[in-house]
Amino acid sequence: MRAAVLREFDVPLSVEEIDQPNPGVGQVLVRIVASGLNPLDTKIQAGKAAHARIQLPAVLGLDLAGVVTAVGPEVAGFEPGDEVYGLCGGVGDLQGSLAEYAAVDARMLARKPRTLSMREAAVLPLAAITSWEGLVDRAGIRAGQKVLVHGGAGGVGHVGVQLAQARGAEAYATGGPASMRVIESLGAVPIDYTSTSVEEYVERYTGGEGFDIVADNVGGSTLDASFAAVRTYHGHVVSALGWGSHSLAPLSFRAATYSGVFTLLPLLTERGREHQGHILREIAALADSGALRPRLDPRPFTLDTVMDAYGLVAGGTADGKVVVDVAG
Repeated sequence: MRAAVLREFDVPLSVEEIDQPNPGVGQVLVRIVASGLNPLDTKIQAGKAAHARIQLPAVLGLDLAGVVTAVGPEVAGFEPGDEVYGLCGGVGDLQGSLAEYAAVDARMLARKPRTLSMREAAVLPLAAITSWEGLVDRAGIRAGQKVLVHGGAGGVGHVGVQLAQARGAEAYATGGPASMRVIESLGAVPIDYTSTSVEEYVERYTGGEGFDIVADNVGGSTLDASFAAVRTYHGHVVSALGWGSHSLAPLSFRAATYSGVFTLLPLLTERGREHQGHILREIAALADSGALRPRLDPRPFTLDTVMDAYGLVAGGTADGKVVVDVAG
């Protein structure tokens, strides 16, 4: 089969013929139709994601949508012909989705949302699982709460905004001037962080009390801003980008709490894989109800132009999630 292979960090992926895998115990073989790209994929390729524990040579790609072609021993719930989506690998020693086929742990897959195309489904797994684990599992989001999503027009952020609304919360989202239209189109209250201070928007939208939940999808100084924006007493900050050194004093002074999200953990350790499959089934139901729609950049890419796709994501100029079409 054809696959995009990383042989050295920070060099282009090479499209090669490699052996097609066979599904082992608990695995299904998936013919990959589309692979969704994330900023993390570009960091892995550049050698700037040690936490992904990548082992070279490697086939990269975290997200996939495709069709089951074979089922290994001890697999229940899937059969050849099923359209599925999920996280498959691209970290540790697991083959990723930039290949024509992948043998994937069936626990981490779900049936593709009926109302979404393969391309649309392929961009959801990492973003949706990250948002769900933060907002639902860690923060316990509930109806009537005020939720602030930093980076609301981004890959994880735009899913988080829609998930918050689907759970009955009021969604607010930060972004730069160019993101205001997108955030507003998602139904959230847009906040231009370049022209409005944390103190100003906390006062304007919460009367100075702070937001019940703050989801940080940016990291760095934005995580510090999250600590200052969260509600006094019972507020909760969640972040998948808790890098660097941060003072917890502002959070403590508000008697609020913090949770970290590490979406790759089940891939790297096999712990929690069933739960991520459960999350994807919940996300599929939301999509099929019309409560969740992914934003896609319209530009087409294939395995042969995969580095152009990586460049678009790394440059931060994509208008939505980027997809690589692997098979017809």
